[in-house]
Amino acid sequence: MATKSSDSSHKQSPPSFRKSVEIKATHDQFFVWREFLWGGIAGAFGEGMMHPVDTLKTRLQSQIIMNATQRQKSILQMLRTVWVGDGLKGFYRGIAPGVTGSLATGATYFGFIESTKKWIEESHPSLAGHWAHFIAGAVGDTLGSFIYVPCEVIKQRMQIQGTSSSWSSYISRNSVPVQPRGDMYGYYTGMFQAGCSIWKEQGPKGLYAGYWSTLARDVPFAGLMVVFYEGLKDLTDQGKKKFPQYGVNSSIEGLVLGGLAGGLSAYLTTPLDVVKTRLQVQGSTIKYKGWLDAVGQIWRKEGPQGFFRGSVPRVMWYLPASALTFMAVEFLRDNFREKSNNNNNVVSNLSIERKTSSTSVHEG
Repeated sequence: MATKSSDSSHKQSPPSFRKSVEIKATHDQFFVWREFLWGGIAGAFGEGMMHPVDTLKTRLQSQIIMNATQRQKSILQMLRTVWVGDGLKGFYRGIAPGVTGSLATGATYFGFIESTKKWIEESHPSLAGHWAHFIAGAVGDTLGSFIYVPCEVIKQRMQIQGTSSSWSSYISRNSVPVQPRGDMYGYYTGMFQAGCSIWKEQGPKGLYAGYWSTLARDVPFAGLMVVFYEGLKDLTDQGKKKFPQYGVNSSIEGLVLGGLAGGLSAYLTTPLDVVKTRLQVQGSTIKYKGWLDAVGQIWRKEGPQGFFRGSVPRVMWYLPASALTFMAVEFLRDNFREKSNNNNNVVSNLSIERKTSSTSVHEG
């Protein structure tokens, strides 16, 4: 009888074991979707907080298109121009498409980092380490670009327009035509109206203006940021082992390391950002025929300094934005880790129950 019972226990797993497997699978799926959710929330939070600085950066980088004959403004001069012309509202123009785009790219960025990194390390051990981090970040950001790029085009065009009164003043002062297929686009009252207007005048090509230049900027940026962040975390972990008394919680760690990683990556990719911005804000005015043409014109007319125009506000934006984003992700991970551990305890208890029931069968 004991032998029969033992054989049947091997052929058919007890209900407790099957339940533990189901809970474990559900937990793994929840972990993946949780990363998408937290990444989206964190990305939108960082963009919303730092949008005024991004507006300043966009204005600085695109002013040669708007005022080619005038002397280019400095950061403080542009800050005063936006404040005098538009007030506080001018700094928050385009925040809706900005938050929408960052929500999408934040979700895919953090959602794919862990799963892609794990898959690369398991299937291609030779790429483990920094290469796995770089590829994972690049893949996540690329997938988000299908939503992010149209939002970025709309956001930047709304940013350079400012309020309706300042845009009308600019048009009349510079005698710029605003008819469809003219030299400049009309005023955008909101995100959806802007999207429909661009689609009507330029089609999908208008909404995805500068798409490849965006990838040329964001793929290296996203990859570098993950590499820098993981590298700094490794250094921090080594420091914790040597000096455990100076340890800090993961939220503060994410704040500091995320800011450093984002700021450094932002500065190194500023030339790519300048080219992307020029291509996206030019509208129907074909000042630059493509990526290479834009690079050539900027080099000939502005020199190396032209490629780093707006680098200070770009770093000023990414340093705190990345810090807040990584802090938010680490905070959310920490606060839900306890629930995850509770689920693991349930799985452990069920496994113990399975072992106990199996032992009882053998003894019987």
